Amino acid sequence: MGTLTYDSRVTVSFDDRILAHLQAVIWAKLRRGEAFPFTWTDPMRSGLGRTSIWLSPSVTLTFEYFGGRQPRLNPAWVEALTKAANSPGGLTMVPEPEHPEGAA
Repeated sequence: MGTLTYDSRVTVSFDDRILAHLQAVIWAKLRRGEAFPFTWTDPMRSGLGRTSIWLSPSVTLTFEYFGGRQPRLNPAWVEALTKAANSPGGLTMVPEPEHPEGAA
């Protein structure tokens, strides 16, 4: 499990594979100077079911991974997450699409 830390105040755990896909989408948008919301559900934290943050190039983000190897990215999932991030509701977790035939 890796962690995403937002502005040194909010830390959330994600599986390394999920975190790598989120990082690809978030960095692409922030490199373009785009601000957007990111909302996730977190049933592990008692009393809190959903968290939303406003991501902008001026806010510090830290991605920390448990594993030492970079997970292989699924381009279809990056595209689906990007589409969600570009929507009025902002970035939310969407299910990973099936890998195309022959992809690892």
